[in-house]
Amino acid sequence: MTMIRFAIAAAFGVSVIAATAPAHAAAADCPNNGVVRFGIEPYEAGATLVPIFDQVGQLIAKQLDCEVQIFVTTSYNAEIEAMRAGKLEFGEFGPLGYVLAHQVAKAEAVATFTDPSGAPDTYTASIVTWPGSGVTSLKDITGHSFAYSDPASTSGHLFPAFGLSKGGIDPDKGVKAVYAGSHTASYEAIRNHKVDAGELNSEMIRAAQAQNNYDAANFITLWKSDPIPVDPIAVRADLEPGFKARLTKVLQNLDLSGIAADQRKHLMGTGPRTIATTDDTFNQIRDLVSTLHVDLAKL
Repeated sequence: MTMIRFAIAAAFGVSVIAATAPAHAAAADCPNNGVVRFGIEPYEAGATLVPIFDQVGQLIAKQLDCEVQIFVTTSYNAEIEAMRAGKLEFGEFGPLGYVLAHQVAKAEAVATFTDPSGAPDTYTASIVTWPGSGVTSLKDITGHSFAYSDPASTSGHLFPAFGLSKGGIDPDKGVKAVYAGSHTASYEAIRNHKVDAGELNSEMIRAAQAQNNYDAANFITLWKSDPIPVDPIAVRADLEPGFKARLTKVLQNLDLSGIAADQRKHLMGTGPRTIATTDDTFNQIRDLVSTLHVDLAKL
């Protein structure tokens, strides 16, 4: 690990998982002496994300003609802070994390993942419990332990909080909140009856199914959201314009079909490609932040 990698890890809670170098001298406009840094939020366990994003990094490096270093952060906010400090050139953010990163870290959404038809993919958030928990309806959750994933997570905090609010429950004071740290940890807390209820998104269900680790009979759905746009890939807005344009074009046209289907299921889209997106796509997230009076500065 070089000094710069160590400094990022120490200061912002991120870890290098891959360093992919081009087969020859890097293109002249590559920043950081030929190195481009790609941040990944920890929406699943690092052991699952490492082999997948290593392959994504290789695809980007080949087309960009720059070395790509991939960093999995220890929290959603760690990725935002790393970009704010200029330690990441681009990153994959959850929708809520992106809204905050756009506000404070110059993040600019340029690409997202597709569904099988080639359209921008979506997913859903839900509030679930387990048979025998004593919770049979949304209003019953009051006073019970409740697993969120991360304060800056869209489906792991923002939407479940909205669902609880719609049910007349204060999402902060009306439940015994537990922040598990990731969707996987939240899922396991519910599955193993460590909490009485919690968040469960459709991407986590799909990932658990891929590992033969999901039985619908073990969960009772109490509330489900409308479709949510999947994670954007955002570039830092203050990159050198020529390189920024070149990176954006690469990110909007990634062919992911060469990644094995069982691994691609852990990406944030069900299709085999990436596609262009814009900042306006996430205005619905901003509207929800406003409705819930969420202070992004405190996430």
